Amino acid sequence: MSHEAAARPATPADDARTLGRTAAWLAKQVDVGLAEVELSVAQYRMLGLLDERAAVSSDLAERLAVRPPTITAVVDGLVARGLVERRAVEGDRRRVAHVLTDEGYRVLVAADAAVDGRLRRITGSLDDPVAAEAAFAGLAVWRRALRAWREARRAG
Repeated sequence: MSHEAAARPATPADDARTLGRTAAWLAKQVDVGLAEVELSVAQYRMLGLLDERAAVSSDLAERLAVRPPTITAVVDGLVARGLVERRAVEGDRRRVAHVLTDEGYRVLVAADAAVDGRLRRITGSLDDPVAAEAAFAGLAVWRRALRAWREARRAG
């Protein structure tokens, strides 16, 4: 039996079933926006975390839900571009903290603007400005949900 979704009108149930697909499409649009500043999504996420605070590899790996070798590979690229510095942790010279540089902050701000601009151009296609703003408000709710989920996992 073939699916001919284009032949039938979309329903609210279809929207609920395809939220994962929508998130994937949205992620691709973030990727396209980041191309303007020559960052990958992994690099963007790393700069965003380092904007919150300096961190060691193990902390970054936990916060990004990846393995430490992945952190090393991403940080190496950011260090090579002068966006991140490695510094010895005070009191424990064996540990290295990753710190956002001034240039890293500048690139992060430009990346935020590029992604925001891309998403605003997309929502600008809507006939309803209230719906466009609701799309951004929904992203803010997802950010709060993700932070709460991360905190609950850390506590549990």
